[in-house]
Amino acid sequence: MYWRLALMIGLGISPAIAKAPAARCASCAEWNIPQQPFRVFGDTYYVGTRELSAILIASDRGLILIDADLPESAPQIANNIRALGFDPKRIKLILNSHAHFDHAGGIAWLQRLSGARVAASPWSAQALRQGHALPDDPQHDLAPSPIAAVDNIETIRDRQVLRAGGSALTAHFTPGHTPGGTSWSWTSCEQAHCLHIVYADSLTAVSAEPYKFSAHPGLVAGFSKSFDIVEALPCDILLTPHPGFSGTLKKLAAREHGQPDAFVDPQSCRKYVASARDGLAKRLAQETSARNR
Repeated sequence: MYWRLALMIGLGISPAIAKAPAARCASCAEWNIPQQPFRVFGDTYYVGTRELSAILIASDRGLILIDADLPESAPQIANNIRALGFDPKRIKLILNSHAHFDHAGGIAWLQRLSGARVAASPWSAQALRQGHALPDDPQHDLAPSPIAAVDNIETIRDRQVLRAGGSALTAHFTPGHTPGGTSWSWTSCEQAHCLHIVYADSLTAVSAEPYKFSAHPGLVAGFSKSFDIVEALPCDILLTPHPGFSGTLKKLAAREHGQPDAFVDPQSCRKYVASARDGLAKRLAQETSARNR
């Protein structure tokens, strides 16, 4: 026990926050498989797990983190940040795509480690404060694990620009997957070469079995608005909460095998939206077909 305590102190981890709680779901172990962190472009890095994204925007004046994956992912994210040569205690701002346990579960742990500000849309902020999915979340009845409650949250506005550590990110409210979903955009540069990066929230129509999106026209309209927003964003590099949705690790492999611009695709946001539109249309058609039987 004493060597573990000494190791935690040596790594700069407070014993009070060293152990993160574990989520309860059949897929959690697979989602939490470690992934070596890597630079995406410029000051933007991937620090998440194999199946769940966490994105770091780094500067010598502080760090910004988007998403914190599962509760048990938080120490892995902190170690990934250290592996890149940064101190997770210098996280100044933590942002979120949507308030589900697999993307927000580690926020409270990392906030306690760093003292960072946490900022979220009004709906997501309420879910994070309460520590669980809200009743109007399509996945409310699917959520197998609570979210560790976050006490100190800044509520943001649509299109608000948030700044920390010399970086500026714009919030784009993109409801649908949840009522409070948020996508983020920013610019990263390598010397004089700058690219537009979008961390687009999940746009999939996923729910518990009794839920019908067709019975919630406001959320369907939210999807439509979100599709238009993401489609119109300047988007050289697309990242998503589940890296498979944007082919993040496939692009990394392609870059490692000699394609230096594998992450760059100015059509990537449009392709992402086209797939999401098709998915929603199929879901609504299935609901109509089931109702007419």
